[in-house]
This record gives sequence, C-alpha cells and structure tokens, in this order.
Amino acid sequence: MACAFAAIPDLEEVWRVLDETDRTKAERLLDAASRKIRLQCPSWRQAEEAEPGICKDICCAMVKRAMLASDDTAGVSQHTETAGSYSESYSYANPTGDLYLTSAERSDLDSAGAGHMFTVSMTGGAG
Repeated sequence: MACAFAAIPDLEEVWRVLDETDRTKAERLLDAASRKIRLQCPSWRQAEEAEPGICKDICCAMVKRAMLASDDTAGVSQHTETAGSYSESYSYANPTGDLYLTSAERSDLDSAGAGHMFTVSMTGGAG
C-alpha cells in the first residue's frame, strides 16, 4: 500500500491542532485523499517532480474540506435564521464531508510539468 502524501503534523500546520478523535479521522482521510489523487490524476508524479509538495498541499486541503463538515459553522455557505427583525444566513459548502478535488487542484496536478508540442512551418506554405 502506498503511503499518504501528508501526515497529521502537515495538516495541523496549515489548519489547526487536532484532538485524538480528529487525529484518527484525519489519518484515515489523508490515506483516502492520497488514493483519490493517485486514481484521478495519473500525472501526479510529474506534478510532484515539477512542484515538490503539491500533492501534500492538495491532500491537506481535501481533508480540511471534508473535516469542516462536522464543525458547527465551519464549511457553511448558506443557512438562514430569523429572530424578529434580524436574520442570519449560511450555506453549507460540503455538508456531507465528501473528499473531492477542485477543478483548480485537478488542473495543478494534470498540467504541472506537462510539456507542450507544436510545429512552425518554415516554408510559409500550407502543408
């Protein structure tokens, strides 16, 4: 089995200190996020060679998004609450705590270090 791209200290460094319950969940999610990166982005090796640490960064971002779903208001993008003439509104961005790659993250993993090929006609004619 391949190891995770990130470890608990990496996640804590970019987010917050985790208690024991969160550490157990985060460890499982770090493994799952790493598998998802390997499966969905076959060029992850080239991305990691071009930008060392990119897989760790993306893995931590995926796990943070998933774990925010369990917090009271973190991860909320809309929720409405009204009391008299006052109202407050939130909406949950990831209410079920899914692990997913954003399109920007997928692009980073697919295009990093990718070469591009082109030709230039030196004769000036169609060809």
